Amino acid sequence: MGNQVLMAPSILSADFTRLAEAVQLIESGGADLIHVDVMDGHFVPNLTIGPPVVKALKRVATRPLDVHLMIDDVDRTIGWYLDAGADWVSVHPEACFHLHRVIEAIHDAGAKAGVALNPATPVGILRDVIGDLDYVLLMSVNPGFGGQAFIQHTVQKVRDLVSLCRDEAVDPVIEVDGGINALTGALVSEAGARMLVAGNAVFGEPDPVAAMQVIRSAAEAAIV
Repeated sequence: MGNQVLMAPSILSADFTRLAEAVQLIESGGADLIHVDVMDGHFVPNLTIGPPVVKALKRVATRPLDVHLMIDDVDRTIGWYLDAGADWVSVHPEACFHLHRVIEAIHDAGAKAGVALNPATPVGILRDVIGDLDYVLLMSVNPGFGGQAFIQHTVQKVRDLVSLCRDEAVDPVIEVDGGINALTGALVSEAGARMLVAGNAVFGEPDPVAAMQVIRSAAEAAIV
């Protein structure tokens, strides 16, 4: 992972009947991670995939699986996804009874631990766990569906997170997901994000590899 900005294309926007091909295509084009959106129809208003699909993806992916858990009852079910092969796992604080314990469970399984923040969830909620995190996922849309418009306040939220990390002398990867394209990817990268999730802007284009490379180039050009 030698790029300034890591790309984690979201398979939520890929053809679910051809997921293996989609993974292989974006890996051939330089994807750093494969973003997997897990939704349970309770925590968010959509139902996507579960541990069996994560396990299947693990068999074909050569890049780490970046698994975003948008689910209830994380404390009880986190092991399902770790056993299935998730490499990076992000959870929402609102879905955990014991957030620190969940973070420890992720690390104990040898995976990287992240916390995902919804647009209305303040960065300050991370202060007591930021030192334990490998990454933070900032949602720039309300989670549940692909293809939504980028929430502009996310740019300031990235800056706020950078400031918190500086105050606490830590350096987790800052990931942004939602409405990411060349323009918005550049905005959040300039603010301090270093990993981008793009779904429709990659898989909705005739050439997903070229689309991903355009987003990364714009993001890296914005870093000063």
